[in-house]
Amino acid sequence: MPHDVINPATEQVVATVALCDVEDTDAAIARAVRAQRSWRALAPAERGRLLRRFAAAVDADIETLARLEVSNSGHTIGNARGEASNVRDVLEYYAAAPDRLFGKQIPVADGVNITFQEPLGVVGVIVPWNFPMPIAAWGFAPALAAGNAVVLKPAELTPLTAIRLGELALRAGLPEGLLQVLPGRGSVVGERFVTHPDVRKVVFTGSTAVGQRIMAGCASQVKRVTLELGGKSANIVFGDADLERAAATAPHGVFDNAGQDCCARSRILVQRNVYDRFMELLEPAVRGVVVGDPSDALTEMGPLISAQHRAKVAGYVPDGAPVAFRGDAPTGDGFWFPPTVLATGLTDPAFTEEIFGPVVAVVPFDDEADAVRIANDTEYGLSGSIWTRDVARALRVSRAVEAGNLSVNSHSSVRYNTPFGGFKQSGLGRELGPDALDAFTETKNVFIPTSEGA
Repeated sequence: MPHDVINPATEQVVATVALCDVEDTDAAIARAVRAQRSWRALAPAERGRLLRRFAAAVDADIETLARLEVSNSGHTIGNARGEASNVRDVLEYYAAAPDRLFGKQIPVADGVNITFQEPLGVVGVIVPWNFPMPIAAWGFAPALAAGNAVVLKPAELTPLTAIRLGELALRAGLPEGLLQVLPGRGSVVGERFVTHPDVRKVVFTGSTAVGQRIMAGCASQVKRVTLELGGKSANIVFGDADLERAAATAPHGVFDNAGQDCCARSRILVQRNVYDRFMELLEPAVRGVVVGDPSDALTEMGPLISAQHRAKVAGYVPDGAPVAFRGDAPTGDGFWFPPTVLATGLTDPAFTEEIFGPVVAVVPFDDEADAVRIANDTEYGLSGSIWTRDVARALRVSRAVEAGNLSVNSHSSVRYNTPFGGFKQSGLGRELGPDALDAFTETKNVFIPTSEGA
């Protein structure tokens, strides 16, 4: 079935992609099974060498990948180059892993006990539309390094960079069938990853509601899952913080990628005694966000991904909404929405629900306990920031806030060499960092007797 891919900044068709059906998916999984048997039999150093060649192919293609992402996803060119570079870096990081899949020798009586880290087999990776390149790599790089094959489904809206990465993998010399990109609908291709017995694990990034359905579907086969789901992260600003810096950086903590980021700090909690001053400082920072042509190097924020998504975001800012101030956005073609700051109450849907757009709600709090209570009063727990000059407070609040990824006096981005994942309904498991390989291997225990009768 042909599917038109739309540029969200122009509403023009940039490509037409054939969507896979169930039969295509089954055939790809069968190829992956065969490829994985050969891949796991390769010497670890050879697998690492091929992954480094894949990284080098990505590095040589960064500008092409970035331009594809600009036209397909509306990402700013600066962000898109960084995302392509992240794919390269993740591949290089995990290229060192095949030689380091260490087991253990465990002291036991009457023999020798050793463990091995064995690959799972075929891994299905389901990628969202908000960060198509890096999130794909966060799944396929450690999976391949651990000796698995990967079938990858990009989002219907944003398949182009994933398709290109699949081509680069073949160009780098990865075996045919080892990394296959299957554009298609979630209800078709993604669902088949869940139900097919030869897919031993599903990695999914997307909404909590869909993640819950995937987890329930995988349960019937006791199939492993890694889930990175929604977020409603808090940016907590205490009265002793560097207010100028906190206000100047707050827009980038929520409006990056037009707010289409699970880690977006879309709730700003400000201590009551500095609330008014913070809002005075925040307004020029928000009005200064440059929204426009994502191919322009000066642009800081591009469009939303689709007309349907823009309508969803706009629903959180109806006529009469408590808008404190807004930035500017283009008019005319494209799915534009201005950076928007709301002064809401604690029960307003804009404060409690994931908007996934350039809308942030600001509320005051009284003291440290009040800040932690408000920050934790959500079903999500993915990310967040804490602004204070008090190191002891920074550590106390970091331990008290129920979120998987926190930063102090910054809005730290995800790093490929540290773990990433959420608490509560923001997800299950961890991606990236040195321990991600554990999610793509099984531990096998072997006992060898050294005495008779053991």
